[in-house]
Amino acid sequence: MHYRPLGDTDMRVSEMSFGTWAIGGSWGSVSDEESLRALDAAMEAGVNFFDTADVYGDGHSERLLAKATKGKENAVMIATKFCRSSDIHDAKTYSEASVRAFCESSLQRLGRERIDLYQVHCPPIDVLRDGAVFDVLERLKAEGKVREYGVSVESVEEGLLCLRYPGVKALQVIYNLFRQKPAEELFPKAKSQGVGILVRLPLASGLLTGKFTESSTFAADDHRNFNRNGDSFNVGETFAGLPFEKGVALARELAWIGEGRGSMASAALRWILENDDITCVIPGFKDERQVRKNLAALETPGFPAEERGKLRAFYEASVRQAIRGPY
Repeated sequence: MHYRPLGDTDMRVSEMSFGTWAIGGSWGSVSDEESLRALDAAMEAGVNFFDTADVYGDGHSERLLAKATKGKENAVMIATKFCRSSDIHDAKTYSEASVRAFCESSLQRLGRERIDLYQVHCPPIDVLRDGAVFDVLERLKAEGKVREYGVSVESVEEGLLCLRYPGVKALQVIYNLFRQKPAEELFPKAKSQGVGILVRLPLASGLLTGKFTESSTFAADDHRNFNRNGDSFNVGETFAGLPFEKGVALARELAWIGEGRGSMASAALRWILENDDITCVIPGFKDERQVRKNLAALETPGFPAEERGKLRAFYEASVRQAIRGPY
C-alpha cells in the first residue's frame, strides 16, 4: 500500500481507501457481518482512511465504522459528511447550531472525539458562494472537534468555488473514465493550493466493471433503480450521469482495458491512481470479496501514453456530450 498526502495537511492516507455508502444503504441488501469482515480485510491490507456520511443508512455506516475501528482511532482516519439529513436549501441547515448538532451526532455514532475530515455534503452552490458554513467549521476545528474540513461537490464549478476558501483542505469529486472533466482544471489547481482530492464513484456505479447488460435490474432500494434519472438526488451520482443503456454500451467499448490487467474494474481504478493530482480513490464495497477485488488494482499494470490518449479521445468523442446534469 502506498500513502499520499492529503493536500498540505499532516495526514497521509492510503491511495486505495474506501467509501461506505453501500454498506450503509441505497445499494440493495447487505449484511453487517459481511461489512465488518470487509472493513477488517481492508485495514489488514493497509487501508487507513474511510469515507462515510451521516445519511448513509441514517448513520448506520458510521456505527459500523465505530465498531470496526475501535481501538484503532489513532491509526485509522475517518471522513464523514453533513447537511443532507436536513433541508439542504434552508440556510438554518448551515447555521452554527445545526452544524454543531450534526457534528456531535456523528462523533457519538463514530465513538470518537474528533472527526479527521468533516465535509459539507453536496450543498447547493449558493451555500458555497455565501461561505458562512466555513466560518462554523473553522470554529469546530479550533475546538478540536474537527481535524480538517472539505466539501463533497457535484461539479467542477463548485470545486473551483471552494478553492476560494483557504480552510478547505479536501474536495471529494466524481471522477472516472466516463467523467474526466475534473482533471482538466480543477485537479491541478487544487494541488497547487495544497487541497487533497478524494475520488468517489470511480467505477460509475458499477458500469466500469463490465458486468451489466441493458437488461440488468436493481432492487427497489438501490439508487441505481430509484435515482437512475436523478429523481432523488443529483443524476451524476448514478452511472456518472449517463443513461443506463448508453452507459452499458459505452462500457462494452471499453472492455479492452481489462486485457492483461486482471479485470476491467482493476484497470479503471489503476487509470485513476496514475493521476498524481489525486490523493486517494474511494470505491464502495458490500463484502470482503469486493474489497479484495478493488485492492487488486494496486498491482495492476498501468497505461502507456498511447492508451491514455485513446481513452481521452474516447471520452471526448463518445461520452462527454451524453452526461446529464452539471459536472
